[in-house]
Amino acid sequence: MASATLTRTLYTLTSPNHSKPQPRTRSIRRTQVRCETVGVASENRQQQQLVTTVKNGNDSLEICRVLNGMWQTSGGWGRIDRDDAVDAMLYNADAGLSTFDMADHYGPAEDLYGLFINRVRRERPPELLEKVKGLTKWVPPPIKMTSSYVRQNIDISRKRMDVASLDMLQFHWWDYSNNGYLDALKHLTDLKEEGKIKTVALTNFDTERLQIILENGIPVVSNQVQHSLVDMRPQQRMAELCQLTGVKLITYGTVMGGLLSEKFLDTNLSIPFAGPPLNTPSLQKYKRMVDAWGGWSLFQALLRTLNQVALKHGVKIPTVAVRYILDQPAVAGSMVGVRLGLSEHIKDTSAIFSLTLDEEDVKSIRDVISIGKDLMRVIGDCGDEYRRA
Repeated sequence: MASATLTRTLYTLTSPNHSKPQPRTRSIRRTQVRCETVGVASENRQQQQLVTTVKNGNDSLEICRVLNGMWQTSGGWGRIDRDDAVDAMLYNADAGLSTFDMADHYGPAEDLYGLFINRVRRERPPELLEKVKGLTKWVPPPIKMTSSYVRQNIDISRKRMDVASLDMLQFHWWDYSNNGYLDALKHLTDLKEEGKIKTVALTNFDTERLQIILENGIPVVSNQVQHSLVDMRPQQRMAELCQLTGVKLITYGTVMGGLLSEKFLDTNLSIPFAGPPLNTPSLQKYKRMVDAWGGWSLFQALLRTLNQVALKHGVKIPTVAVRYILDQPAVAGSMVGVRLGLSEHIKDTSAIFSLTLDEEDVKSIRDVISIGKDLMRVIGDCGDEYRRA
C-alpha cells in the first residue's frame, strides 16, 4: 500500500477536449484466459489456479487469484489517459483478469473503475459483469470513528465507483495506540449488513491486531499485506493465524515494482547511470526492502536463480515470482500492478495460471531467499513499516 494522503478528493476525469466522451473505435484485443474457464487436462486443478473465494461466515467473494493493482494510477508512473486506461481495464477483464484493486487515495483509481464498470454494463454480456470485482481501501486519519463519518466516506467510494455495494472494503489504520479502528470496523460491519459493502477486509494489519479484530466478532475475510520472495514475513505469525481462522492473505509488492524482472538481471546499481533508473515510487520503495534484506549482490543471486527457473518453464521472472507466493499457505491472491494505457503484461500474467513449480524449483529458490535477513526482526510484523517512528 502506498503512503496515503489523509484527505478525500473527488477527481473529475475529462477527455482532452472536456466534451462528453464518445464511444471508442479502437478494437480491444482479447486473450481467452478467463478466471472462470476450466482447463482440459485437470479441471479441479485449473479451477483452483484461476479463482478463489475469500469468506468469513456468510460473507464471501470470488476473486481472480491475480489481481490488477491500481496504485500506478496515483501518479509517478507516467500520465494516465482516461480513455486509454478504461480500454486497458476492459482488455484485462476480457482476458480473465477481472479483479481490480484500488484505494480512496490512489488518485483517480475509483473514478476510473466507475467509468470502466459502466462500459462493462453497456458493452459486455451480463456474465462478465458478474465476474468483475472492484476491491477498494479506506485509509482514514486516526480520529474518532463515528457512524456518520464512516458512512460518509464509504458513500464517496460508492459514488466514485458507481456501485450500489462495494465488493470489498479493505480498511487500514495508522495508529494502534488509538483503538478507534475497532469502532470503524464495527460501523463498516453495519454498512455491510445494510448491503452497502459485500465483504469487509483489512490492509497492512499485523497478527496481534488481526486476532483482536476477530475476537471482537468483526467478520473480515482477508488482510492485504506486502509479500514477496524478499519479504516472507507473512509466512511467519500471520499465515499461522490465517490458517487457524480462515482469513486469507492478498499480497502486494509481489514483483517488487518490477525489480523482480529480467530488466534488473546482471545490473550494478552502485555505478551511477550503469543500470536501469529507479524512476517510480514502487521501484524506490522496494529497493529499500532489498537493502534491508541483504543488498544488491544477494538480490542478483536471486534473480539469476529465478531466471534459470523461468527459462526452464518458458516463462518470465515475474511469473515465477508470483507463482511462488501464490503457492504459500493462506495466500488467496497476489497483486500485479497495471500501468493502464502505458504498458501491459497480460500474456506473462496469464502464464502464472499454468505454471507449476516442481520440487527442484522450490528448493533452488528457497536456498537463495534463506540467505537473506529475517525482515521480521529488521522491520517487524506485517505492516509495521508504516507505523515505525
